[in-house]
Amino acid sequence: MKRPSVTSEPGDIVVVPFPFVERAGARRRPALVLSARSFNDAGHAVLAMITTSSHADWPGDVMITDLQAAGLRVECRVRLKLFTLDNRLIVRRIGRLARVDLGLVSASLLRHLMPRAT
Repeated sequence: MKRPSVTSEPGDIVVVPFPFVERAGARRRPALVLSARSFNDAGHAVLAMITTSSHADWPGDVMITDLQAAGLRVECRVRLKLFTLDNRLIVRRIGRLARVDLGLVSASLLRHLMPRAT
């Protein structure tokens, strides 16, 4: 790959090619960076899917309330459909989740993926 690596921070909204290949036919989609900078510095990032609000709800979906800060133009939600991607495939950063939205995503991740033992 010729593209330089993009290293992001947790909460960044980035554009990635879907289905995760660098080719002309790939569609570009927004995604939320979840992993810490220390993880991302190793060359990969853990991301969550961002989809339009018109899609049916999944458990853990979080509506994005501050679209302007996120760099999005239409109503969207963070979906707990997670993936790891090589930083060289990140096209660019378009925004950042507002603090309130990031808190809601963090709570959803803890509730649905890392529940406390009872």
